[in-house]
Amino acid sequence: MRKIIALLFIAVLLMDCSTVPITGRKRLNFVSDAQILPMSFQQYNGFLEENKSKIISNTSQARELKTIGKNIAAAVDRFMRANNMKAEADSYKWEFNLINDPTINAWCMPGGKVVFYTGIMPICANTNGIAAVMGHEVAHAFAKHGQERMSSAQIQQLGGVAVAVGTNNNKNAQLWNMAYGLGSTLGMLKFSRTHETEADKLGLVFMIMAGYKGEEAVNVWVRMSENAKKSGRQAPPEFLSTHPHNQTRIVDLRNYLPEAKRLAAKYNKQMAPPRK
Repeated sequence: MRKIIALLFIAVLLMDCSTVPITGRKRLNFVSDAQILPMSFQQYNGFLEENKSKIISNTSQARELKTIGKNIAAAVDRFMRANNMKAEADSYKWEFNLINDPTINAWCMPGGKVVFYTGIMPICANTNGIAAVMGHEVAHAFAKHGQERMSSAQIQQLGGVAVAVGTNNNKNAQLWNMAYGLGSTLGMLKFSRTHETEADKLGLVFMIMAGYKGEEAVNVWVRMSENAKKSGRQAPPEFLSTHPHNQTRIVDLRNYLPEAKRLAAKYNKQMAPPRK
């Protein structure tokens, strides 16, 4: 039984190892768009319905947010269609909404469903700052981080079953599950940090492709760090955090900026219509 479960576990790991475009990172993803997108769209619509009194639409800030979102989504769409990803490009149903909420947050669900909270707008501070956060969130959808997280959760559950079956008694199973639970949680946390770092890089490329200034991405995280200090928020140790430390992001973004500019120029040239 142990061998069977071990072989099953390995088979799942090898089941669908694809590559993230641009970064080249290998990812495990066996959750299809057909599985996740209907759920994503349903949950997004449910969120909007629950928060309809908080949706801001007829302000200059809300209009700017939508314009920036559409510009970055258009850059992503052009990239996908120029790189044999037409089916994926067609699957995105981009939508951008601003919610009246002081929480400093923004997110993008699979399929391109984006929400910004008003609380993050002072951190964005300007057009390029909004583009930096927008590029980061759109990158999560582009790289299919949601699908990858679901795949990892299923692997985690399968591993838990393997541990439970492979132990000799309930007491040992409980002990193993406690140890396994801690280990798997830490593994998933690192996985999430990997996504955040990748989204930082991809988002930087996408915002530059759309015509925005990538330098502002660094400034966004400088402001985020300053805000955290003013509010007295203390971040957990980085190895226990689902997001990289602000200072880590600042350094990484600054170091990656020249490469992001090079890639953006390369892809924009690749996607340019031929001269007549």
